[in-house]
Amino acid sequence: MSRIALGIEYDGTDFAGWQSQPGLRTVQETLERAIGLFVARQERVAVVAAGRTDTGVHASGQVVHLDSVVEREPSAWIRGVNAYLPADIAVRWARYVNDDFHARFSALRRAYLYTIYNHPIRSPIHARQAAWCFRPLHTVAMQQAADQWLGTHDFSSFRSSECQAKTALRTLSRVQISQTETLITLEFEADAFLHHMVRNMVGTLVYIGMGRQTPAWAGELLEARDRRLAAPTYAACGLTLIRVVYPEHFLIPAQ
Repeated sequence: MSRIALGIEYDGTDFAGWQSQPGLRTVQETLERAIGLFVARQERVAVVAAGRTDTGVHASGQVVHLDSVVEREPSAWIRGVNAYLPADIAVRWARYVNDDFHARFSALRRAYLYTIYNHPIRSPIHARQAAWCFRPLHTVAMQQAADQWLGTHDFSSFRSSECQAKTALRTLSRVQISQTETLITLEFEADAFLHHMVRNMVGTLVYIGMGRQTPAWAGELLEARDRRLAAPTYAACGLTLIRVVYPEHFLIPAQ
């Protein structure tokens, strides 16, 4: 039995999230079925992911692991599994890892990118992978607000009511906001994220960017630890899991 790690990319628009659910099309179910076909049904294949993305959320840097009795070259895993996957999901890399590697528990940090199409007129081109905000956004104010969240804090004001995490303490190490002519990107990196944490933060930053609140409001919400006081959850379509960072000795490819 060998353990193999896979890098997975998917457009989450038509998936009901990562986790398998009866009667729904999910990333996990689709991937496990493809792997089962690749190994010619010699075993029941279960995969473990670094993060369970929600309905409509994308990934370019998802990492999973699985244990298999089938021994193939990593390149064969890539080509073979992809042959059974639909167009909106693909294996990008594969490598054998030690048994102590765990896609979820070995991760040091995770990074998400949120993309906003900021233009008065909606864009069909960006509709699947960017949220639309037709009001101009002041990114300097948004960055000033987000900087107040850096460090280790109780992020209860930004967790969903359905969040099952035992604690709301998280360490946010990076929030970088960038802007081109029509696109605004917000990159968040932390040790782990609460359910809907990034989308709730983005909703708050959009309120600040539109001028409905001052940057100081971000810090006030953090201290309040009350989800009811923050802005609404922003759209799932703009969110992408872009990177999972592991200890160097696992030799997981850079994402």
